[in-house]
Amino acid sequence: MASVDSTGSNVFGRLRSGDLLHTGLVLALLLGVWSVGGLEVSTGKVSTLEAMNGSTVLLPCTYSSCIGIKNLYFNWQYNDNGTMYKLCEGMIATEGVEPRVQVEHERVEFVGTSKGNNISILLYNITFEDEGEYVCFARNPKEKNRNHSAIYYLKVVDQMKEIDNTLTTIIVSVVGGVIGLVILVMVIKALVVHFLLKDDEKNKECLVSSSGNDNTENGLTGAKADNKGTPKA
Repeated sequence: MASVDSTGSNVFGRLRSGDLLHTGLVLALLLGVWSVGGLEVSTGKVSTLEAMNGSTVLLPCTYSSCIGIKNLYFNWQYNDNGTMYKLCEGMIATEGVEPRVQVEHERVEFVGTSKGNNISILLYNITFEDEGEYVCFARNPKEKNRNHSAIYYLKVVDQMKEIDNTLTTIIVSVVGGVIGLVILVMVIKALVVHFLLKDDEKNKECLVSSSGNDNTENGLTGAKADNKGTPKA
């Protein structure tokens, strides 16, 4: 009996271990899917913009979620040395529905659309005081209020830097000159070959005609000799 109980307890222990392992794998899979399908916010590949004082700039931002959205909340904030100032905020009820937006800055305009998952804004007549970090934030209640944010940095300048294209111009000129020289050499070579072939044809024609003339002259001489009468005895 003791041996049976021992075997039974060992089997039960292995079953419990297997259940725990199975549960762990399921949780890991769920966490993996959750991390892949979670809400993400992006300000594009280039997150820094240099713009002239007094101009209008676009601050881009898009959101994405593999499991969809419901009552997605978003806002734009300006980071002024650690103090956050809200520029606008809004909510998108569900996919395909245009957002309800409240703008809280006189020089800000919301230009996003739910069709492109776009929550971008325009900032008019920028000044040097507008330079700094702009934070695009979003929260999706459908993902247990999962949130994400992205930072866009604006640099304001008096005038745009002129790009020195001297080196590029030199490289293009050299490459163009080399290509032109190669084409000129090929044209000259083709002309030389063409004229040489013509000269060879002329020489062959001359040889043929001169050879024909020699044979004709020889034949006429022979004929004249044959036509002479045999002297009478």
